[in-house]
Amino acid sequence: MGVATAPSGPAAEPDLPVPGRAHWLRVAQEAADDLATDAVTREQAGKAPFDEVSRLREAGLLTLLIPAESGGGGADWATAYAVIREIGAADGAIGQLLGCHYVTSWSAGFFAEPDRAARTERQSAAELWCWGAGFGPQEPPLTLVRKAGGHVLDGRQSYATGALVADRLAVRAVRAGTGEPLAVVVDPARPGVRIDDDADPFGQRLAAGASVEFDAVPVSADDLLGPLPVDEDTLSPRAALAAPVGRLVSVQLLLGMAEGVLAEAREYSRAGHAPWHPAWPVGTPHDPQVLTAYGELTVLTRSAAALADQALEAVHSGLARGEDLTHDAYAEISVLVAMAEAAASRAAQECTTRALDIVGTRCTSARLGFDRFWRNARTHTLYQPVAHRLREVGDYHLNGAHPPFGLPV
Repeated sequence: MGVATAPSGPAAEPDLPVPGRAHWLRVAQEAADDLATDAVTREQAGKAPFDEVSRLREAGLLTLLIPAESGGGGADWATAYAVIREIGAADGAIGQLLGCHYVTSWSAGFFAEPDRAARTERQSAAELWCWGAGFGPQEPPLTLVRKAGGHVLDGRQSYATGALVADRLAVRAVRAGTGEPLAVVVDPARPGVRIDDDADPFGQRLAAGASVEFDAVPVSADDLLGPLPVDEDTLSPRAALAAPVGRLVSVQLLLGMAEGVLAEAREYSRAGHAPWHPAWPVGTPHDPQVLTAYGELTVLTRSAAALADQALEAVHSGLARGEDLTHDAYAEISVLVAMAEAAASRAAQECTTRALDIVGTRCTSARLGFDRFWRNARTHTLYQPVAHRLREVGDYHLNGAHPPFGLPV
């Protein structure tokens, strides 16, 4: 289920061979196979995924994107996307948790000054942090109030992926009095942080999402990563890339869900689990209606994957251009990612819905857990709707309008 391009990998010592992309895909496949063995029972239990995070940590996947010189895996985003897709096919909620970790930890370094970013990366690699939350704006915003020796953080984050298991939370807060938005890193073990397991979603139950209350939480100067851009007028095209980089995580996760449910339905059908429902589908896996359904869903998923590959290549090229990236080039990248989002969302929803028809009435058995694919995909697409993305695509192609800037969430 890989994506594309550019090998790189971890190095414990500078003079040791660096494992490449193939190594990380093999590690991801092994982790996915491990998660798949008990995916149904874990999802139905709905416990906070401390054990699952431990599995990712032991596999080395939490430090994948951290530069090798800082003690991490040294991999690029193309490899990280492939890993998310592989894990998401086995367990969509853990795929979302891992994707949020990658986006949040990477964005923390992306918006910080180089020295501050390097310190954060080294500590994250050394202590194997799992990151949660995100920098997207919310109303009312979290506020930073200056106090002697630093600041205190107040407010409520209504939903933060990974909050239940995170070692660090990265959040957006505004400075009281000026309204300046800042990126802040918070240790959830600090006094004044309260995490409420109150989300109770019907899908993505293991993504460890929760609301977080901050009540006069001490924040030192070292916890302030730096200012966040307010709008496109104050933003370089390179900095704006943080948003499409994060949105491609959702694309890969949705593709993983679509591929995962089709693979599981295929194995179930091949195993000859009779009897089939007499109404539809009828007969065997050779029934024309079953074959047509598999064909349609395969074409839908492969088409979305091809579009995702184009978007990935564009993002990879944009990151490589750095400060030479133009606003027009950024707009083209953002629109291409929006197209991939729309295609992947449709593929995931269609596949997770129609796969139930392919399997038939047996899929109603809670023991098989086929319903988790639909619940996970539908929950994720409700949190990440694409109607506005389609409008952005249309406005760009009809009127040449640049998509609005948004921070990774």
